[in-house]
Amino acid sequence: MARYTGPACKLCRREGVKLYLKGERCMTGKCAIERRNTAPGQHGAGNKKMREYGRQLREKQKAKRYYGILEKQFLNYFKEADRKEGITGENLLTLIERRLDNVVYRMGMAESHKEARQLVLHEHFELNGKKVNIPSIIVKAGDVLAVRENFRDSAKCKELAEALKDKTAPKWLEVNKDALSAKVVALPAREDIDFEIEEQLIVELYSK
Repeated sequence: MARYTGPACKLCRREGVKLYLKGERCMTGKCAIERRNTAPGQHGAGNKKMREYGRQLREKQKAKRYYGILEKQFLNYFKEADRKEGITGENLLTLIERRLDNVVYRMGMAESHKEARQLVLHEHFELNGKKVNIPSIIVKAGDVLAVRENFRDSAKCKELAEALKDKTAPKWLEVNKDALSAKVVALPAREDIDFEIEEQLIVELYSK
């Protein structure tokens, strides 16, 4: 399976914003953006003028990297969003927001999208009572995601469950912190996505 294996902090520096790829580390002074907020590479600190195409490309790359999605799959999401009724950009973001690994992250049972994806791949969650290991599954309203029994006694699960007590889930998820489960009570809306993305720039890029 294709995946990015390079330094995570380099991606944040390239986009110039925190993508929260390393969980709690991103909230400390060790964050690469806090220490060196310039693009990586020999000419990263140069003050280059960004053209319209560059702005569109950077916005698409920022969204891809934040959610941990590669190019081909991201393009497929755009095509699906474009076929739906409504505003294409909003359709795109709300569709990606419904990915299973993102639901794990939003419910608070992972420190980053990368960790959420790994937990799903290792079959530590079940969806509607059945074990799952595909991070890209799109959840529907009424679906219930829960931690599997064989993972609950692990040190990692106990650590995540403890951290979960201080986290707040989005309103489209109903989280039971004692049962370590979450129910999708509604489909996410654009205003539920707190990460700053100008989705119209992505639509303009793919519409060329």
